[in-house]
Amino acid sequence: MNSNIKLPGFEEVIVMKMEEVEEKLTIHVEMPVKPHLCPLCKSPTEKIHDYRVQKIKHLKIFERQTLLFYRRRRYVCECGKKFAEKTPLVKRYQRLSVELNQAIKIRSIKGKTFKETAEVYGASSSTVVRRFDQLAESTVNEEAKELPKVIAIDEYKGDTREGKYQLIIANGITKEPIDILPNRYKNTIKHYLRKFGAKVEVVVMDMSHSFKAAVQQALGKPVIVADRFHFVRYIYWAMDGVRRRVQSGWHDYDRKKCKRMRHVFYKRSNKLTEDDKWYLRRYLDLSPELQKAYELKEQFCLWFDEAKQNGEKDILQTKNALHGFYELVNQADIPEFAKAVQTIKNWQIEILNSFSYNYSNGFLEGINNLTKVMKRNAFGFRSFKRFRAKILLTHKYKRLGTHIG
Repeated sequence: MNSNIKLPGFEEVIVMKMEEVEEKLTIHVEMPVKPHLCPLCKSPTEKIHDYRVQKIKHLKIFERQTLLFYRRRRYVCECGKKFAEKTPLVKRYQRLSVELNQAIKIRSIKGKTFKETAEVYGASSSTVVRRFDQLAESTVNEEAKELPKVIAIDEYKGDTREGKYQLIIANGITKEPIDILPNRYKNTIKHYLRKFGAKVEVVVMDMSHSFKAAVQQALGKPVIVADRFHFVRYIYWAMDGVRRRVQSGWHDYDRKKCKRMRHVFYKRSNKLTEDDKWYLRRYLDLSPELQKAYELKEQFCLWFDEAKQNGEKDILQTKNALHGFYELVNQADIPEFAKAVQTIKNWQIEILNSFSYNYSNGFLEGINNLTKVMKRNAFGFRSFKRFRAKILLTHKYKRLGTHIG
């Protein structure tokens, strides 16, 4: 055998023999003799008492399962104390090498499931779960130290033992998740923010009344920013509501065709193709009320574009233009739009704040989408603690590769 081969983790080890047995690679190793301090009297000694062979699982080498047969040396001191030598290969009371344990911990974060990771490394699922829990306990803090000035909050469907929905809190500037609460109840959010939200000045959220009440009761009068997507969709819902109500009285052909071509009502007028324009004109001509609803939707989109351009400097102009949109809705007298405008009026301050502070919950929706993928791959997590650690560790080590092992 060529003993000049260098393998990761074997830098301080003497390789005695390497052979292939039943499609498994076996490596016989031992450590060089060197002075060791007695754990009892702290005296150095090189006197050898005996040897014991220890079987250790290691990382795959050349795509073969690898076993180490480590000839562990025991020293004896003049005081009579017998002790095992120190080794970088394996920790005390372990049957997996240090390198394999490290690889399992990394893959348990990045892998789809714990079972898949166990199959890759030839370990049991319970072993992978224990390694993951050890990493989570030493890395993920159970409680946040202090929340930053700008936070974003949103719910996601977790379906754990703690409840159907959980709440994620993220940094609104760095866009990194900070913590996850076991449920979305008002008292849970309020208690958490009172404990860790002393420095919070801006909160970005969707248009949830329970979130708003919890934030105001816990933090006093912070700046609440309504996510743009969540208030714009009320206008599109109103447009869709009018379309559904109007087309229900049409002939079956027009009703079904209009349903299939409903995307022409949602597109901006400057992005419509010639075919889209033809269908749009056809269906708007069939209903004056639908024509009014489409015009209101386009008017709101124009206001939205101007509000983004105005920003914080011309926020008063944005507010006045919004009031002008309210008047148009009152004149149109369409119940779906009247309901949507009432919601916008209730959240007017928070909506205007979204143009003044330019914060968004869009990145948090992306995090929630990845969370749903993780849950679906694992067929769900019953343990909230483990699911929380999986989410936070995945984003903490998202730039870490999984090529080890």
